Amino acid sequence: MSFGEPNNPYGPPPQQPAAPQQPPAGPGYGHPQQGPPPGAPPQGYGAPPYPQQYPQHQQYPQFPGDPQFAGGHPGGPLTMPGITRAARIMLGLVALSHLIVAGAYGWVLSRWDEEMAKAGITGDAQAEGYADLGKGVVVFLMGLATVFALLGVALLFQYAKGGNGVRVCSIVYGSFAIVTGIFMLSAYGLGLLIMAVAILLIVFSAKRDTAAWFRRPRH
Repeated sequence: MSFGEPNNPYGPPPQQPAAPQQPPAGPGYGHPQQGPPPGAPPQGYGAPPYPQQYPQHQQYPQFPGDPQFAGGHPGGPLTMPGITRAARIMLGLVALSHLIVAGAYGWVLSRWDEEMAKAGITGDAQAEGYADLGKGVVVFLMGLATVFALLGVALLFQYAKGGNGVRVCSIVYGSFAIVTGIFMLSAYGLGLLIMAVAILLIVFSAKRDTAAWFRRPRH
């Protein structure tokens, strides 16, 4: 019995042919390489990661050289916003209306003595006392309207370079102007005009853009 016979059941099993070796997977061995998406920055050692998208001027408002910020620094625009210009115009109208009120009181004072004489008040001590009291009230209101108008003009010139205090004073100024409008309701609609303009002044001064203008950095 020979071990070399192919049909020998006690012989060693036949040798199986070796399987062909497969080339290792990876780039450069026939596999197509997937490139980066169109428009993406180059990847590799030292390449920066993909930039993350953040909402501009909201979460990270610091963008050097951004024209919406003064000098490239956050905190305020370069030019006065339109809503702030509107508040400035309303402030000027309120100041002008108080100048008109002061002029009206001055006209009343100029004719006071003449009107009192026509009414026959002269010669009566008690009537003259009441007349003088009324005249003093008119003088006080004329002075108050004049001072209020001058304060408005002073605030008007501070809109270009003033701080947040100018905005706060404008809101307070508009609140007092509403009171003036209530007292002037009988003056041919002038009181209603003063109240409407004063309310607009308060609304425009309280806007976010106006606050950003007065809180901008100054160099």
